[in-house]
Amino acid sequence: MINTNEWLIVGLITSCHGINGQLKVKSLSDFEERFLKPGIRWLQKENEPPTEMELISGFKQPGKETFIVKLQGINTRNRAEQFKKFKVLVKTDKLPKLKKEQYHLLELINLDVKTLENDEIKIIGKVINLENEKNNLLVVELFKNQKKVLIPFVKEIVPLVDIKNNFLIINPPNGLLEL
Repeated sequence: MINTNEWLIVGLITSCHGINGQLKVKSLSDFEERFLKPGIRWLQKENEPPTEMELISGFKQPGKETFIVKLQGINTRNRAEQFKKFKVLVKTDKLPKLKKEQYHLLELINLDVKTLENDEIKIIGKVINLENEKNNLLVVELFKNQKKVLIPFVKEIVPLVDIKNNFLIINPPNGLLEL
């Protein structure tokens, strides 16, 4: 279950855009309105507490998972430079409600990972983290050798997620767990 006092990283500020203080944000979220709809956002510099900022406007760059945003009080390129590598956060108690068989990725951390082999269910590891480049990947630590493997979070490989009972079942293609 999600801890409501935690923060969820939904974007990373990668660079400046133009000379008027706009910022380029790499999205780590499926909810584009986080970068488009004006309102309060939270930014965090590494190892510092989050600070509140107001999003004035934003637009998605065509064909990319990046957004150009304008924040209150950032009006020059020099000021915008100070925000490179900041994280864009939301509180986990502000997450949108999802439909059945949809999950907030944060809910998957600490789930037991099971496989079904020869009609026998085996616990093989635990989800310890998530990675999101182009696809959502589960970082799973295997119990047998403490090795970390990346598992694509797609229905064909992860056919069952049971949040209530704290596990998911994977159907890994041959060799995936040996990588």
